[in-house]
Formats: sequence, C-alpha cells, structure tokens
Amino acid sequence: MPGIDIDKLPTHVAIIMDGNGRWARKRGLERAEGHLVGIESVREIVTITRELNIPYLTLYAFSRENWSRPTNEVKTLLEFLGFYLDNELPMMLEKGIRFHMLGEKRDFPGPLQVKLDEVTARTARNNKLHLNIALSYSGRKEIISAVKRIVEDAKNGTIRKIDERLFGRYLYTKGMPDPDLLIRTSGEMRLSNFLLWQVAYTEIYVTGVLWPDFRRKAYMAALRDYAKRERRFGKVKEG
Repeated sequence: MPGIDIDKLPTHVAIIMDGNGRWARKRGLERAEGHLVGIESVREIVTITRELNIPYLTLYAFSRENWSRPTNEVKTLLEFLGFYLDNELPMMLEKGIRFHMLGEKRDFPGPLQVKLDEVTARTARNNKLHLNIALSYSGRKEIISAVKRIVEDAKNGTIRKIDERLFGRYLYTKGMPDPDLLIRTSGEMRLSNFLLWQVAYTEIYVTGVLWPDFRRKAYMAALRDYAKRERRFGKVKEG
C-alpha cells in the first residue's frame, strides 16, 4: 500500500464509529439516513482491513446506553443490523472473514439473536480477518461479568491464581490480542465505555471526520499516523 510500511501496521484496530446523527443533521436529513450511509463506511473499512491483512478489527456499533435512544431510532438501528448481516454474509464467506459479536446478545429480539448466531456459525472456520462488532456492549459490564465468573470459578476450586492473563480469558475478547490502535471519529475525546480493560496501552487516534465520511483516505491517514509512533508500554525511552 503506497505511503505506509506494511511491517508497521497494527495487528488489531478498534474503531468507535461516531457521528452518524450529526452527518445527517448537517444535511437536513433524518438520523436514519446517517446510519444507513454509515453502513457503507463499515463495508469499506472492513474491505480495506482485509486487503491490508490486518487480522483483527473491532467496531463499536451499539452500546448498552443506546437502548435509551428514541424507540423509532432503536427500531431502525436493529433493522439496519439485520440488513447488514444478511447482505454482508456472502462477502464474509468469500473473503475469509470471521464474525464475532461482543456484548449482550440476549438484549436483542429473538429473530435477531438467531441471525447473529447464524452468521457467527457460518463464518466460524474463517481466519483471514476476525471482525468483532460490539453490540449492546458496555466495558464496565464486561469487567463486572468477568469478575463474577472468576469468583464463581474460584469458589469451585478451578482457579488457583488470578492475574492479567487469566482475567483476559473471561472477557468477550478471549483469545484475541488487545487493540494496537483505537480510532474515534467525529472529534469526541472520550472512550465511551469501550474496551476499558483492553485499551490500557492502545494508541489512540481521534479524527474530526464523521463516520459516514470515514473512508479509505481517512483510514489510511490513521494507519500512517500509527506507523510513525513508538510504542513503549510505559517503559522509559532509551537514548
């Protein structure tokens, strides 16, 4: 890829997809239009990530807090999620993309749970790109749930030592590397309860580009910026 060192690409990119509503409002459109165009950005970013052979991509699509949005908007978002799963499954199968949901699946209507299970099962053997979609996700709830299960297993005698490695096995991202790069669109400077444990040493890149406009040029700018950084994980820089 021109202008970027392939050896310096991240292994895991996480993205907080923000700005759909503002994108629509600036154009005098309904919020739903912003979400719909945002799906096109998802498709393009997934495609580019696969082209670059970046093995993990995590997209923050729907937080647990999003359930408090207006009923009509939530209904539209759920319809768009079903639309996305139906339409993108053939591409996932063709490109070797494995789908995985991060979050509380039981929060969704039964038919959508079935669809999520189907896409997960049908792509389970794929290994070119692990595509994680965070849905009804809360970083704090993920940590609390992990603690509860660790306590139960400790009571049952199946745990002898609690450390960071063990804790990671109780998270939604079990078996995955932590994100190397976290991108947030729309210019907001906050994590919004996203991957709170996993991003402890993640490089953060914030762009003012709204998610529906976040396409190849903006994505490559983020990756180039990351490639220039020196990751020290809290260590003192030598020399």
